Amino acid sequence: MNEMAVTAEHLIVIGRGRLIADTAMDALAGYLQGDVLVRTPHPEQFAGLMRAHGATVVSEGDGALYVRDLNAARIGELALAELSPRGASLEEASMRLTEHSTEYRTGGGAASKEGVR
Repeated sequence: MNEMAVTAEHLIVIGRGRLIADTAMDALAGYLQGDVLVRTPHPEQFAGLMRAHGATVVSEGDGALYVRDLNAARIGELALAELSPRGASLEEASMRLTEHSTEYRTGGGAASKEGVR
């Protein structure tokens, strides 16, 4: 069948002498969606989340889950609200570099009476 997917533009499927499908390959590919492999340190919780959103989940036992009925983009949306690296500003970088070599610091508690003259 993989050869057909590469070479055919239109597909006719016959089963038990009856026409089952007469469709363009693109339409059939959209109908028969594959699954998405997900690896997670918490497979039970993740599988529950996927099932709550209508997915079928098959566990392979090593943390691998095969998720059907949801595409990879939707799985990502459900798993994360945002995942993006955030760089420090020049000011933050400067403060971190010099935090142990400053003569005067702010914060950290009230000065004792003996320390103030």
